[in-house]
Amino acid sequence: MHGLGFEQEVPPVKPKSSSTAGLFLASAQRLLAKQHLPIIEKCLHQLSEKEIWWRPNAASNSAGNLVLHLCGNVRQWIVSGLGGAEDRRDRDSEFEERGPISRKVLVARLRATVREACRALARLPEDSLSRKHNIQGFHVTGLYAAFHVTEHFAYHSGQIIYITKLKRAHDLKFTRLPAIKKEADKNRAGL
Repeated sequence: MHGLGFEQEVPPVKPKSSSTAGLFLASAQRLLAKQHLPIIEKCLHQLSEKEIWWRPNAASNSAGNLVLHLCGNVRQWIVSGLGGAEDRRDRDSEFEERGPISRKVLVARLRATVREACRALARLPEDSLSRKHNIQGFHVTGLYAAFHVTEHFAYHSGQIIYITKLKRAHDLKFTRLPAIKKEADKNRAGL
């Protein structure tokens, strides 16, 4: 995902070391900043301002609510929980919002949050992954917190993709298999 303007805002993700902990922290940064964030941005740019706040029913969330929720979760678990910033999250407001917060503002908030999280993860001492942290009432290791945020981000990215597919009714072309995989499939099929 290139051309969305985010690449220059986050420094290149490089592991602090080749240790498993360093590689994990670099992977968490890469997943947030280079994989999931650009997909969410692309989805938001395909939706109208009104569609960003569309919800299929009262029990479901809009893409806008999901973006606010991701900002709250990432900030609480990584920026505050692991990075030490003050936790000022108001989780209920993430879901109560009905918009219209503009696409531009949502994208800016999500970019800023991911940027702060990547900085916090880059500064995190590797031994912090094995230490316990109190986050959102849970007593968890730093490893659990970083893993939770990356999988949570992926989960809600998928929901935003689904909303976008519902509204656009076409393949968003986010999945591209490596050429090597395609050749292996042809070989197995005897082609």
